[in-house]
Amino acid sequence: MKITNRTFINGVLAAVLVATVIIVAGEATAQTSSAIPPAITTPDQIQTSLGTLEFKDGAPSKETVAKIYDNLDLMHGVEAFVNAYQGASVAAIFKGFNEAGVPDNTALIWSELMDSKSLFLTANADTIYFWVNLDVTNGPLVVETPPMSLGVIDDIWFRWVTDIGLPGPDRGEGGRYLLVPPDYKGILPENGYFVNRLRTNRATMLGRSFLENDDPKPAVALIKRTLKVYPYVPGGYGTSIGSALEGKATLLRTPEHKLEWSFLKPPPPVKFTEGSGKVMTTIPPSDFSYFEMINDLVQKEPEGSFDPEIMGSLAAIGIVKGKPFNPDTRMKKILTDAAAIGSATGRTLGWNARPSEGWFYYPGSAWTNMLFAGGYNFETPPPQVSADGTITPYPPTGYRMLNARTGFFFYATGITPAMVMRLTGIGSQYLAAFVDSKGDYFDGSKTYKMTLPPKIPAEKFWSLTLYDNQSRSMLDTPQRYPRAGSQSYPTPAAVANSDGSTTVYFAPSKPAEVSDGNWIQTVPGKGWSTILRFYSPLEPFFTKQWRPTEIELVK
Repeated sequence: MKITNRTFINGVLAAVLVATVIIVAGEATAQTSSAIPPAITTPDQIQTSLGTLEFKDGAPSKETVAKIYDNLDLMHGVEAFVNAYQGASVAAIFKGFNEAGVPDNTALIWSELMDSKSLFLTANADTIYFWVNLDVTNGPLVVETPPMSLGVIDDIWFRWVTDIGLPGPDRGEGGRYLLVPPDYKGILPENGYFVNRLRTNRATMLGRSFLENDDPKPAVALIKRTLKVYPYVPGGYGTSIGSALEGKATLLRTPEHKLEWSFLKPPPPVKFTEGSGKVMTTIPPSDFSYFEMINDLVQKEPEGSFDPEIMGSLAAIGIVKGKPFNPDTRMKKILTDAAAIGSATGRTLGWNARPSEGWFYYPGSAWTNMLFAGGYNFETPPPQVSADGTITPYPPTGYRMLNARTGFFFYATGITPAMVMRLTGIGSQYLAAFVDSKGDYFDGSKTYKMTLPPKIPAEKFWSLTLYDNQSRSMLDTPQRYPRAGSQSYPTPAAVANSDGSTTVYFAPSKPAEVSDGNWIQTVPGKGWSTILRFYSPLEPFFTKQWRPTEIELVK
């Protein structure tokens, strides 16, 4: 056969092409068959806390898929319980008030102090409480606060809005607080009010006033005379005629369409309901109904009123604004489990806090305060304050202390910088104890004692109050007011020892030769915890030069 140059060349090119294809294919095969790093592979079986998880070349089996979704829904349910608990806490206060016949925007007052019949998270029997649940859905509200009170306004998610009274902008003189709805676009006054725009439609105002010479009556009369809650009327008090003439405001008009040149008419009196001895419950549930309460909260508040991450946990379990919350049987069972685990988490953080949390106030002590680790916003410790008033803030941590937030809101009510600011003579400070000097829980059938050294650092007064481990409310005993302290109302004042120290006993029966004011009654079969309060704390509290003893088992 005759081979031409062209035929030869074509043959060579074909051979080169085939060889190239073979080489390229070989390289591709080599790359495809190279080993996947073990760290990113999934074996056919994995042993986990969920049991055995099975896969086929990385794809989960149907049984594994079911386990993972159950666990994922449980995780979101527990997150929703522990991270949204502060919202459920305020929602439970609204629910408790309404069920007790106390409408929103009216006041509840404890003229004879709160006792153990009312279930409130760690309330006390030392001060006169006045409480108003506020709803600005229909427009701005004005709250006129009593002089010489100590209080706070928090929104429905228990976020701090403003202090009132001694730590607030009125500095104890009483003032007009204007609460504005999130979407309000109307006229606001030029001045005359402490204006606060809410992020939610509802908020709660908790106030406390002090006894005068161990008598609650003067403070009660002052509260009833000065506390007012009424709708804000645009163009009235706080709006000058000049601004209206310049087109910046509209003057208030009467029903007869006459201009009101002043707004000096006294506002309507607020309705008061007596709370002393009133049976009511304001504590969130720890079963499936917890999630129904949170859903009701979400439906009543505007979109975007709370943290998107926490709202994401709620959405993951079916709680979304504008949509029905109808979990099926499987999901309801999971959420019931989540509520139980969430409640157990809150109790574990309170009663068995780890030293690494940083809540223990003194080295090697059971006395704890969850707020000094991360402040009232659980992110940065409260600033240091020197003797001359110089404030030195700590740098932001950049992260939320989630355990402190969960532990605090599971146990306590209200949040404000005044609860943890290092200022002498202002506000109040708290130390809680959940275990005795040996680390054991308190047993209501046994006798314990503790001693407060001389010169207790409280300018106004100090107190110890016992709380039921179940309800975290005041322990219900025949004594009625489970407290001891420096005030002689509603129980006798504690008597100091000859060296100036004060010893307090905790027991089901009063020990022999112990003064009535130095004994707090306990109940056999009931566990308890306690809070030591300092009103208008003094410098030795913050420097820790003064330190109470641990609570010791006597018998």
